[in-house]
Amino acid sequence: MSQKKAMLIDVTLCVGCNACQGACKEENQLPPSDEKYLSLTAFTALSKYNDLYIRRMCQHCDVPTCVSVCPVGALTKMEAGPVAYDGEKCIGCRYCLQACPFHVPKYEWSSTQPRIQKCKFCASRLAQGRPPACAEACPTGATKFGDRDGLLAEAAGRISAEPTKFVPRIYGRDDVGGTSMLYISPVPFEQLGFDARLGKTPLPMLTMSALSKVPNVLSVGGVMLGGIWWITNRRSEVQAFEATEKKNRPSRHEDNP
Repeated sequence: MSQKKAMLIDVTLCVGCNACQGACKEENQLPPSDEKYLSLTAFTALSKYNDLYIRRMCQHCDVPTCVSVCPVGALTKMEAGPVAYDGEKCIGCRYCLQACPFHVPKYEWSSTQPRIQKCKFCASRLAQGRPPACAEACPTGATKFGDRDGLLAEAAGRISAEPTKFVPRIYGRDDVGGTSMLYISPVPFEQLGFDARLGKTPLPMLTMSALSKVPNVLSVGGVMLGGIWWITNRRSEVQAFEATEKKNRPSRHEDNP
């Protein structure tokens, strides 16, 4: 049995208490506040769809697209499951932001030494044999931590035992090649904001297949032009970002439609 770790999120058990977000913020020394969207200060967020709550965070893909596009190795996939980030290596190219199928990484646009921020899957706690802070804090068992193979078996067992309660699918089992975050739900995942178009093929494999048909000179030229574009346009991007942040700040805590 694989010792790869994962978390099982049972949507039927989540009551929207935000204990997971509070524990995450405390663990990562982030400002305490309830946030409904992933941000530089919220590595996990709780969205509400009708009467159901769904957690958002890095999915820690088994074959991460963000890792495959990082040109300096700032992102790596650890054997235990976490996709780890090394800010000392990061050059701020933002390829990971564009590549992530779940739109997770957030960029410090206004920083003079910008980095990305995202869920770390509490890699330091895992190394100590401890569960992630969010799973430990969950009062209802909606988020459960354990070995991925065991959680997959448990999820399948719950669905089999109560087929009218759950849709017959474990999201994350093989989506985009599999993820460390697994979900079971009483409604189709599309109704919870999940992208049904992603498929089961790891996205880096699709990228490599496409790039293999592009001459090297075009690939290198594209990277160089992209770098020049980034350098000359970063100031205007930061100004636009700051203007948007200022405009949206009063409505930060409004409910999802």
